[in-house]
Amino acid sequence: MSFVKLTVSALALGALSATAAAARDEIRIVGSSTVFPYTQAVAEQFANNTGAPSPIVESTGTGGGMKIFCGGIGEGHPDITGASRAMKKSEYELCQSNGVTDISEAMIGFDGLSIAVSRSNEADWDLSLEQVFLALAAEVPVDGAMVPNPNKKWSDIDASLPGSEILAYGPPPTSGTRDAFVELAMHAGCKHNAWVQEQGFDKDKKWVKENCSRMRQDGPFVEAGENDNLIVQRLEADADAVGIFGYSFLYENLDKLKGIKINGVAPSTDTIADKSYPVSRPLFFYVKNAHRGVIANLDAFIEEYMSDDALEADGYLAERGLVALSDERRVELQDAVLNGTAMTAPN
Repeated sequence: MSFVKLTVSALALGALSATAAAARDEIRIVGSSTVFPYTQAVAEQFANNTGAPSPIVESTGTGGGMKIFCGGIGEGHPDITGASRAMKKSEYELCQSNGVTDISEAMIGFDGLSIAVSRSNEADWDLSLEQVFLALAAEVPVDGAMVPNPNKKWSDIDASLPGSEILAYGPPPTSGTRDAFVELAMHAGCKHNAWVQEQGFDKDKKWVKENCSRMRQDGPFVEAGENDNLIVQRLEADADAVGIFGYSFLYENLDKLKGIKINGVAPSTDTIADKSYPVSRPLFFYVKNAHRGVIANLDAFIEEYMSDDALEADGYLAERGLVALSDERRVELQDAVLNGTAMTAPN
């Protein structure tokens, strides 16, 4: 598959000075902790295949990565950012205001937002989205009103659940995983609540966003930073704690952890692919097109990321837990990204 070179004017924009940009020998990548292991795998494969310096990949979180990525063009700014959600309109506008006006969007595959526990936890966990909301939301419905969450133990929510204290380690607000979890689990669980439905609030997007988005700050929910490996370590240390992170981290630690079923469905590559697992999302990376052809080896790295070896259902990213796109969607993605097709403004 050929790579179409961008115009000289775009390249000039992208570096502030082509000479200055060329002085940076290593590709620089920031962004999502969930996308990080996939990008790191591509970086290692690229370095092994070409002998070129391995790209510098930093796990800054999706929101943090977008802020850094959209800071400007030139060698002082990163070339790519990973994201566990699509770029927001406000982020796109920030990019535009700082001269980052030509960006390619790559949706590389799908991931499940896993809730997991240590394998030493003997409970047969199966949570509904409503139970997740009632455990972790800052306010929940009680006796016809939204009040500070009174639930201390899982069994306070439902007697069939474990009697252990609620303790969940999860992502911070800067993380795309947090954004996705709030939308796919908290909002959805809130809308399943009987009182919320009786009031008709489940159909009021503004009410749901304002009342069902905040996570607890009284102890049961702990922001664990952008390093998901730290959550894995904490679950190993406390068998009663649960962790929230992308499926790839569960996949890589199945010898230590087990996934919690949501609505009777356990997270797996199959259940994420067929959408039967209810908490799944697409994963992305974004390329600063003005840096193509200017930053050394960037074009070749993008070609490796877009290769069949990386992205097919039996590719090396699938081996690390990425749920692959269909063949048709993968070909469309490869054509758009390799040819530097610019994304349009988000709604």
